[in-house]
Amino acid sequence: MQKTEAIIFDLGGVILDIDYNLTRAAFEKLVVPNFDAMYSQSTADKLFQKLETGKISEENFYKEINKRTGLQLSTMEINTAWNAMLLHFREKSLQFIDQVRTKYKIFLLSNTNHIHLKKFTEIYNKIKRVKPFENYFDKAYFSCDIGLRKPDANCYELVLKDQNLIPEKTIFIDDSAQNVEAARALGMQGIVLEQGMFIEDLNF
Repeated sequence: MQKTEAIIFDLGGVILDIDYNLTRAAFEKLVVPNFDAMYSQSTADKLFQKLETGKISEENFYKEINKRTGLQLSTMEINTAWNAMLLHFREKSLQFIDQVRTKYKIFLLSNTNHIHLKKFTEIYNKIKRVKPFENYFDKAYFSCDIGLRKPDANCYELVLKDQNLIPEKTIFIDDSAQNVEAARALGMQGIVLEQGMFIEDLNF
């Protein structure tokens, strides 16, 4: 590997434990058919892409879910099912990020939405913390705020340009192979964090 100056971390499956199956099961319990065809780790249809790039409001998202399914689900029912995938923060991984910040510039780049952002902030704050979550990073980039999502090349380029990062000296870590491949195509060093792997086990 080239000399590394910066590391960009994904959130879900890297720092925050998630389980897409829990959200799928929760929607199926609400009699929403074929939820996997709408959203999974590897794919997201236009509705969820809009949500993750901040191009649809939460209220209109809930309305569109009901329109698509022909159901009359409450906001709370949809919200609870949608958030079901969000589990717990990996505390050792957070500690590890603090350690590597002494050697590298550290960033977060996450495909997420404002509904999830509120929920994982709530999860994070269930434990007494010495600092806000975003303070673990030099800067955190959320797709719903920047209007771009991985694996769109423009998403990575925004971070690289905003921070004056040299791709070859930047490591990108994500649990999705397609997102890592897109980062490598731009010259970054890419690491796919496979299931059961933790960032604190990596050697930088």
